Amino acid sequence: MTSKQNSERVEQITNELLSVLGSGKTVELYSKRFAGFDMSEAYVVAERVRERREKRGERVLGRKIGFTNRAAQKAFGVAAPIWNYMFDTTVRELAASTEFALAGTCAARIEPEIVLHLEKTPRVGMAEAELAGCIDWVAHGFEIVDAIYPNWSFAATDAVAGFGVHAALLMGGRRSIVDNRPEWIERLKTFIITLNCSDGTTRTGSGANVLDSPLSALKFLIDEIARYPQSRPLAAGEIITTGTLTDAMPVAAGQRWTTELKGIALDGIRVDFR
Repeated sequence: MTSKQNSERVEQITNELLSVLGSGKTVELYSKRFAGFDMSEAYVVAERVRERREKRGERVLGRKIGFTNRAAQKAFGVAAPIWNYMFDTTVRELAASTEFALAGTCAARIEPEIVLHLEKTPRVGMAEAELAGCIDWVAHGFEIVDAIYPNWSFAATDAVAGFGVHAALLMGGRRSIVDNRPEWIERLKTFIITLNCSDGTTRTGSGANVLDSPLSALKFLIDEIARYPQSRPLAAGEIITTGTLTDAMPVAAGQRWTTELKGIALDGIRVDFR
């Protein structure tokens, strides 16, 4: 494929993605439709989508990391984590409202996650303590994920191109870690979380479920961005949501989902779907 053909294909995919964003419509898999659609091209698409969304007024707030939970990797047949951008149109505080409207989603799921805020820009090769030194606060949140592909069936390249299956991040209260980073490093690995639904569904998980720790997930993100020079580097001020701590659960209007956390100084949160 020539450079011009590749550029035209990226633009074609980008146009289609933006046309279905928030519409509740699905598209056919790019990995099936386009020969040679690999991870490098998928991240080029992610950058082009970012550029177009910024041009129309959206602002990047950070990154989401997906498939850091090894059970989720196995369930979806994905061999490694992925990442994509989050915007001021997709991130909000639960303190403002616990309601989330499912209109415009295809088949949304809920993921309880840990969110990290970068006070300083991290670098490739940093040790765990150095990474923690780049973070000034931590929060607990729900990522609402949604696949624009039928039946939640896709390759990793499709997930990257399709907004990283990111629909929204709903954040709880922030907790500073600057006065006790060593303890937070340990707590982020060992805390336990319970996810509960008003219909009686319950799932449990822990910080160790996301590549052994949310800090390990951050390390993956730094290394992965460096592998693809077309990707925008991380910067101070970004928020990073580090992957689901439990199974990603399908949601429906009328449900209330809540969490309880033990072993970490973060409060449980709730969301009401309508």
